[in-house]
Amino acid sequence: MMRPNRQRKAMPSRSRLVVPLALLCFALLPVPGRATSFYHLGSAVALPGKAPGWDYLTYDAARSHLFIGRRHDGVTVFDVTTHKLVATIAGTEGANKAILVPRLDRGFSVNSDGTSTEFALSSLKTIRHIHFGQSADAGSYEPVTGQLFFTMGDSRKVAFVDARSGKLVATLPLDSGNIEASAPDGHGNIFVAERDRDKVVRIDARTHTVTASWSTAPCHQPVGLDYDAGDQRIFVGCRSDRPVLAVLNAASGALVTTLPIGRGNDGVIYDQATHRIYTANGIDANLVVIKQTGPDGYALDQAITTRPMARTLALDTARDRVYLVAAEGGVDPAMKVNTAVAPFYPNFYFDQTFTVLTYQKN
Repeated sequence: MMRPNRQRKAMPSRSRLVVPLALLCFALLPVPGRATSFYHLGSAVALPGKAPGWDYLTYDAARSHLFIGRRHDGVTVFDVTTHKLVATIAGTEGANKAILVPRLDRGFSVNSDGTSTEFALSSLKTIRHIHFGQSADAGSYEPVTGQLFFTMGDSRKVAFVDARSGKLVATLPLDSGNIEASAPDGHGNIFVAERDRDKVVRIDARTHTVTASWSTAPCHQPVGLDYDAGDQRIFVGCRSDRPVLAVLNAASGALVTTLPIGRGNDGVIYDQATHRIYTANGIDANLVVIKQTGPDGYALDQAITTRPMARTLALDTARDRVYLVAAEGGVDPAMKVNTAVAPFYPNFYFDQTFTVLTYQKN
């Protein structure tokens, strides 16, 4: 009996096999021009505690300690190598920030009641309590005069305290009720962002006077701020409807350029060694890194997603890591909402959700 001929299944030719394989290999090759190594989430460590509030982060590279202004809980110290909570500095309840002065082996909390708790960096033991005003938000250390600089937005003034003696040296009234981040220039001056006036002011720490006041427009609501001593440039992170990083000439106050960043900025850090500016933007939940190619040249280096409300940051240059913190929150319509920041800016956070985030490249 004759069987019908069956059509043989055609085998793919060698050329048909080679083409897809070549395409796959090409896809795995590095993309031309993509030399940047991107940050990614290396660890997320939740710290115990009730509903958190927090503000600034500062980093002690000598001991690998991250200091977190955790407000109600006080200054929290986190070891970035062991990923463990080391201590909470006694007497720092209400702290927004810790100012570190390694050459004195000292740290100073910025407490919202207008006080500072001095502690030893080596032992984390409290030394004394310093009173300088009725309120406090943030501050910095001015190395030429050896003074601590505290901002007091509610009081519309700033305070100068001698870091060695703990004595109040002077207070200076300002026209701003929202005095934000500050940075010294290493020559006795301090640059300060005034959010409600769209200005950066320069203050002489020796004479305790304002020596310049510059507009940040079109950068509105300036909050985060850092300084490039090498090229004399001020970097200002601005909120507003179109958030940008503004670069100002520190000698003249002239606007050099602006670059887009995410919404909800609070933290800006400049790395002098790599010539990169880091901005933490909590509403859009991103970390935007900008590369400085020259005093007047700036371009996006990379932008990565983080977590909502991760708005302040600290930089670990030795490990090339960026530390942020965040927590899970919500909006209770029965409570006041800070709509000036965002329509649904959290007005409460859940217990046991405060998390230290480490972003790294390896």
